[in-house]
Amino acid sequence: MNRRTIVLMATLSLVIFSSGYVLSADEQEERRALIKSIGGAKITLQQGLTAAEAQGQPISGKFEVEDGKLQLSVYTAKDGKFSEVLVDYATGKVAKSESITEGDDLAAAKSQSSAMAKAKSSLRAAVDKALGQSAGFRPVSVTPDMKDGRPVASVVLLKGEEFKTVQEQLE
Repeated sequence: MNRRTIVLMATLSLVIFSSGYVLSADEQEERRALIKSIGGAKITLQQGLTAAEAQGQPISGKFEVEDGKLQLSVYTAKDGKFSEVLVDYATGKVAKSESITEGDDLAAAKSQSSAMAKAKSSLRAAVDKALGQSAGFRPVSVTPDMKDGRPVASVVLLKGEEFKTVQEQLE
């Protein structure tokens, strides 16, 4: 290879690594575990969000593998307090609810609650809209955030082994 090609490849590699397109080894393992386990879920993310409403307003939700087991976790907000609601992915019933009181989980819940306070539509509506544009995909997570002063939901979808993220306005 000539010098120009090497410089071009090095520059391209730097752009890819710095732009976040490369997943860490832990993130890759989490995705593989989720792909392997998600087939056991009998309910949808939307049904989990609805089930968690009994504990407060859903402010995020995701299927994840924790300690080798699939779980559906929904963060909720009610009266200024936050909870992590675990929904049984087979029955759709609330299995457990725990207060979120510290650390990264509390910071995330506060940020998500702030975005949802400005939202005019629900996370469930955002997931439904994302699915309308993505036939054959299954939603695995939804997280609100502020983008350019507006509330948006990042909906992560899965089809086979392909993940994609769709941004939906919450206005």
